[in-house]
Amino acid sequence: MLPRPSRFWKPGRSTGNLEGLAKTKTTMNRAEPLEYGNVYHLYNRGIDGCDLFREPANYEYFFNLYIKHIEPIADTYAWVLMKNHFHFLIRIKDRPPDLPGFGNQEGLCSPKGLEASSDLPGFKNLEGLAKSPHQYFSNLFNAYTKAVNKKYDRTGSLFEKNFHRKRITTQDYLRQVLLYIHNNPVHHGFCSHPSEYPWSSYLSCILVQPAHPCRDTVIGWFDDIGNFKYCHDKKVETDRIEKWLAI
Repeated sequence: MLPRPSRFWKPGRSTGNLEGLAKTKTTMNRAEPLEYGNVYHLYNRGIDGCDLFREPANYEYFFNLYIKHIEPIADTYAWVLMKNHFHFLIRIKDRPPDLPGFGNQEGLCSPKGLEASSDLPGFKNLEGLAKSPHQYFSNLFNAYTKAVNKKYDRTGSLFEKNFHRKRITTQDYLRQVLLYIHNNPVHHGFCSHPSEYPWSSYLSCILVQPAHPCRDTVIGWFDDIGNFKYCHDKKVETDRIEKWLAI
């Protein structure tokens, strides 16, 4: 369960500068199992640092595969695709899509949805009937690897063996990760502001069209669009966040 966002949050307030996140660090040093109903920061890179995306068509193809494989099981709050790595901020939905009645779930993109629990009545009795969330991501990575290997006449793995995931348990960590994801292209020297980079969710958050499916939720974490933009305009301590995340 995550606390509700505080009013007029800005970088450096409350538990800013990461000191207030220390309490959760010990629980995030190891890979977290993906479980329904939880929020995660997911990231991975190409094996041995190799490029995952060589041309614009690769980014588009990967994201279309992501929609196909991951949208049924997760709400995506933020994402960025870099040349040799990626980051996603997601919430795994409350139930697997292959369980009866899953299609009737509502409110999974609302702030209240963040506080939903995976301890649904009878859920444990349905174990083994559905794929784990991890399997959907494995299918995504395998599908993309096969396509890249065929297109560029290569063989073997494309991604590092185990993709990284950190379960998010505090509202401040949630916002810090979102800012980090959107500023990743700036940190790596691809642009001077998140709005200049085409392969992230930043533009879909600030533009009405095409609308980010969870735009209202994301903007709500920062109270309004003005504060959302203000926080992205400020310098994000990406080096310290990467050290803390052990990236």
